[in-house]
Amino acid sequence: MPVAMKESAVERLRHWVWQAGVTCVASGLVLRDRMLGRLRRVPGLHPTSRYLILSGGRVLDAVLVQPPLEVEVRGALLICHGIGETVDHWTRPQDLLASRGIVSLVFNYSGCGRSTGWIGVERCERDAIAAFRWLRETVPNVPITLLGFSLGTGVAAAVAPLLPIARLILCEGYTSFRDAVAAAGLPRWIATALVPDVWRSVDALKLCRVPVLVVHGDRDRLFPVAMGRSLADAADERGELAVVAGMGHSDLHSKASTEHWRPILAPTASDSNLAT
Repeated sequence: MPVAMKESAVERLRHWVWQAGVTCVASGLVLRDRMLGRLRRVPGLHPTSRYLILSGGRVLDAVLVQPPLEVEVRGALLICHGIGETVDHWTRPQDLLASRGIVSLVFNYSGCGRSTGWIGVERCERDAIAAFRWLRETVPNVPITLLGFSLGTGVAAAVAPLLPIARLILCEGYTSFRDAVAAAGLPRWIATALVPDVWRSVDALKLCRVPVLVVHGDRDRLFPVAMGRSLADAADERGELAVVAGMGHSDLHSKASTEHWRPILAPTASDSNLAT
């Protein structure tokens, strides 16, 4: 059998393992949170709308939260969430953003939550692009910042060079998906053998031409701060690292305090625009 055919078969196997692994982990985490009562979407203080966004032949579940009429719109944020999360995990952050004049959209990838289809590397990226286009049509005169959280940092970094965003924010991110799996506890040799070499954010950031803010908690027990530092370094002079004291891996959305979001919202204090 030709080498190319062998490599192709191996890659197909790796992507199947990726899909099965991510689906199982995500389903398990969502089930855990549902049993613990963490998925009850509490009505926020600001206008909230649920939409269906088309992505190829799939339908994505998405939630848009806008500032109240009396608050000036300062920017828009598209959120690519992490593994084992749905739009219902992001109630608190979206409410916080709305109070600061930020329109926010969070969507479920294909196969996650109420979204149809099956999750996949390319599908996640296409979903993010579809969500961006929908948001741009919805708020056409507002600059859009792209935010990736955990697993979503790989998605966001991959599509950022393809989109007319004003800024890229990576929170609790990883240098590559293989590195992420190894950091989570899978032996490196198994990760190399079975996990596809995808979402190499350190390489993708070299193609990004907008300011990049990397936010990382010093109590993140999943991905070390060193990964965040490597991401900021990969963006060269466009990159900035903000280490948040006392913040764990999921605190950005599970607790969503002003302190956790301060590095992200800081620009609004001076120029009234999240995405500038």
